[in-house]
Amino acid sequence: MRGANQSSVSEFLLLGLSRQPQQQQLLFVLFLSMYLATILGNLLILLAISVDSRLHIPMYFFLSNLSFVDICFSSTTVPKMLTNHLLGTQTISFSGCLTQMYFVFMFVDMDNFLLAVMAYDRFVAICHPLHYSTKMTHQLCALLVAGSWVIANLNVLLHTLLMAQLSFCGYNAIPHFFCDVTPLLKLSCSDTHLNEVMILTEGSLIMITPFICILASYIHITCAILRVPSTKGRWKAFSTCGSHLAVVSLFYGTIIAVYFNPLSSHSSEKDTTATVMYTVVTPMLNPFIYSLRNRDLKGALQKMMRRKSCS
Repeated sequence: MRGANQSSVSEFLLLGLSRQPQQQQLLFVLFLSMYLATILGNLLILLAISVDSRLHIPMYFFLSNLSFVDICFSSTTVPKMLTNHLLGTQTISFSGCLTQMYFVFMFVDMDNFLLAVMAYDRFVAICHPLHYSTKMTHQLCALLVAGSWVIANLNVLLHTLLMAQLSFCGYNAIPHFFCDVTPLLKLSCSDTHLNEVMILTEGSLIMITPFICILASYIHITCAILRVPSTKGRWKAFSTCGSHLAVVSLFYGTIIAVYFNPLSSHSSEKDTTATVMYTVVTPMLNPFIYSLRNRDLKGALQKMMRRKSCS
């Protein structure tokens, strides 16, 4: 391959999740079903928020952005895997691999930042309810989302450029269904020390800082809820955060398990299982988690469905 990386590898082979034909058929049906559920569920969230004026508040503005990111996130990996299966091919070009890696981790960062912003929104709503409308202005909400996009792109651009400088010579099979950082580093015949250091330092900072913000927000929220005199009032306050906490636990649990360990401690089977959780399962579950536990959103969805059935 020509270019700065001076690599002899011009394409990679995505081995997928299984090499057994029967398992491949089953996985194809499973991933297609999950992908369609992800698209449909998140589109319904977007439509419900856009058509119901009662949901035009910061909490649902951030949720609609999360739904949009989740649609893009799943669309970065699953369609390529399904297409490869239908065409009977496993190849992806070097540039295509880097492009896929770029978008996967940009959307991972966006999920990360949006979950932190949503935690801050809940903190202001519960701990400072009288100042909520003055603190969470439209300008601040737009700035938080726009700033998240900028930081996410700059962070991923750094890691993509570092990856592009590596050489790949010889074995080019990736034991995964998309171009993930860890298997690519294992395939490189260059010194990957700088890449690993940047992942464990700068990459960790990008992930841990929002996580700390989430923890700090929920510590304050818990203290505020415990001061509420009635049990009913406590439950009502906490129920607005339950959905968000479930998504946070699922997202960060799998991310930490995959990326923030030394490269030598990774196994392809465990990494693949964990990445399926945060790239496919989490985006699919988010609409169900938020809609099932949110009375306003459920009401908006039911109202939208009734309108369609009447028309």
